[in-house]
Formats: sequence, C-alpha cells, structure tokens
Amino acid sequence: MKRFILSAAVLVVGLASVKANTLKTNVQNVAIVSQADTGKKTPIKLDALPDPIKTVLGTEVFKTWVPTDAFAVTAGTAQYYEVDVKKGTETKALKFDKDGKIIQ
Repeated sequence: MKRFILSAAVLVVGLASVKANTLKTNVQNVAIVSQADTGKKTPIKLDALPDPIKTVLGTEVFKTWVPTDAFAVTAGTAQYYEVDVKKGTETKALKFDKDGKIIQ
C-alpha cells in the first residue's frame, strides 16, 4: 500500500511539472505574438515630413544623426511618423507625432 501511494505521489508531481513547463512555453509564445507590429507603414520622402519634425531633426541633439528613411505609420487609431537615422555605423528608428514630439 505504501508503494502504491508513493508511486501515485511521484506520478502527480511529474504531471504537475509537465503541465507547468507547457504553461511556461505558451506564455512565452504569447509574449512573442504581442510584440508583432500590426501597423501599416508607408514610405514617404524626407522632405514630405511635417515641418515640426524637420525642425526637431535640425536641432543640436540630432545634428550628428543623418535621416535616411521616413515612414507614415498607422497602428489602429494611432498615427505617427518613423524616421530612420544613422550616425556612423549606428542606426536608430525615431517615432514622432505630427507636432514633432518624440513618442516611445
């Protein structure tokens, strides 16, 4: 009888471990899916950016960064501009609202 109870306990612990690992894997997959970009990204010319964004890109902070590409992005109801900039071998993608404010 003791062996039967011990065997049952080992089986329950083993099943709980398998279930926990499966749950952990599913949570990781959900996190990856939630990071997917579902917005519509339309390339635009740099000179077509709104004037407030051009002004910000011309400030001392961004003076050493060279804009390379620009996009108008619509994600759900949000609309913003993404500007790819380059400084040497380093590149960044900056997001601006229409008023030239940087958004995260």
